[in-house]
Amino acid sequence: MQALRNLFGAPWSSDVRLDGQTAVITGANTGIGKETAIDLAKRGARVILACRDMEKAQTALTDVIKSSGNDNVVCMKLDLSDSKSIREFATNVQQNEQKLNLLINNAGVMVCPYGKTADGFEMQIGVNHFGHFLLTYLLMDLIKRSAPARIVNVSSMAHSWGSINLEDINSEKSYNKNKAYAQSKLANVLFTRSLAKRLEGTGVTTYSLHPGVVQTDLWRHLSAPERFFMKIAKPFTKDSVEGAQTTIYCAVEPSLEKESGAYYSGCAAASCSAAGKDDELAQKLWELSCKMLSLSWD
Repeated sequence: MQALRNLFGAPWSSDVRLDGQTAVITGANTGIGKETAIDLAKRGARVILACRDMEKAQTALTDVIKSSGNDNVVCMKLDLSDSKSIREFATNVQQNEQKLNLLINNAGVMVCPYGKTADGFEMQIGVNHFGHFLLTYLLMDLIKRSAPARIVNVSSMAHSWGSINLEDINSEKSYNKNKAYAQSKLANVLFTRSLAKRLEGTGVTTYSLHPGVVQTDLWRHLSAPERFFMKIAKPFTKDSVEGAQTTIYCAVEPSLEKESGAYYSGCAAASCSAAGKDDELAQKLWELSCKMLSLSWD
């Protein structure tokens, strides 16, 4: 049935309720993050929109409440390019929330010009991987206490073209915006895999996914030829509602309750790249991430 549904493009749907559960969604002020927030709120969850731009977040908050009919939605400041902001956000959540059943690591930057985070990381690996790695670490005790719980990492098929440069993770020797993006998305897949192993038996499960080629604000850094190509390809791309479906699937689908560490696309299990299944590489990336963030996380 799954294969047939994917072949004919029939949408996945589920009436699973999330009453009494709490979800944090990073980058929830726009695109698939916002659509994910609306869907989880419709299911009765308390939803925390974790956003860098609080002006946009307030607008999104109004939209999410209006679209979902659920007013148990709040927005909180989170800048994933600054570890100070990440720590403040995590402290805020720990002090004010009794549970955290869903952590949706959705925020990201894509093929941007070379830049550095407040902590000196290259922007794409810094926001897309290190920021979410630190956030997950800081919220882990609360997530474990809330089990069963899920951690969903939004990756991309671009991970297939990526490699992890352990010797120059911040692209300081040479920078290619597409390679740096692919590296960060591969890091999402490897992080999900490593996390699953460490969380065995805790009731916390992890998922990484490709949302599809989605028309979102992430396209803003594309070059003119790339934008032209995407315009031609537009009929074959997804809008934000369609793009959010695999994230929602990983967050709520009952049949995934015992699954952990795998990669999904089109609301189904999918095959990731060989590098995405490399446990030795995953371990090396884990150790490097802990070192870069000055963490001890075994």
